[in-house]
Amino acid sequence: MLRQIHLSFLLMLIGGALTVVGFIAYFQESATLNLVGFFYGIPALLGGLALKASELKPVPFSQTTTPEVLALREQQATSTQNQLRKDVTRYRYGQDIHLDEALKRLGLGRTDDEHPILDGIREVERDGAYTLVLEFQSTFIPLEAWQNKRSKIEKFFGPGVLSEITQPSEDRVELALITSLEPT
Repeated sequence: MLRQIHLSFLLMLIGGALTVVGFIAYFQESATLNLVGFFYGIPALLGGLALKASELKPVPFSQTTTPEVLALREQQATSTQNQLRKDVTRYRYGQDIHLDEALKRLGLGRTDDEHPILDGIREVERDGAYTLVLEFQSTFIPLEAWQNKRSKIEKFFGPGVLSEITQPSEDRVELALITSLEPT
């Protein structure tokens, strides 16, 4: 629930309200409320506007997760899969794209403009294993480059995770992070 709250909106709302109270207090010659409005309201309002300018919206689920897959997630998902899902489905601030650092470390894109864009996720079951599927718009990175990074992707996303890379259509790549059911 708290992950879906716009911090920027909350700061703008509080800052705006305090600023309005400060202006009203100024015209009514109430020094204490005037100071509260100006010293707390305006900085909070400006902070909210700054956060809004650097806000990165959560990645939407492309399909509803079934109760069976939710149960599978509780039993099998690795901490990396859970952290990844939580990170991309909440508001982020100060980043241009989701997973920018991970994509840089994996060598998927030489510049910020070439990085694949994560625009959807879904949770599914594959051969009895929990699978987190990351859906990318990958205009500048061909499927072969993704496939060449497969072992690096599996190492990066941790022990107990296998990867499967597919291309459902041109300029689209799906990275499936599958929980390994084999003991490691």
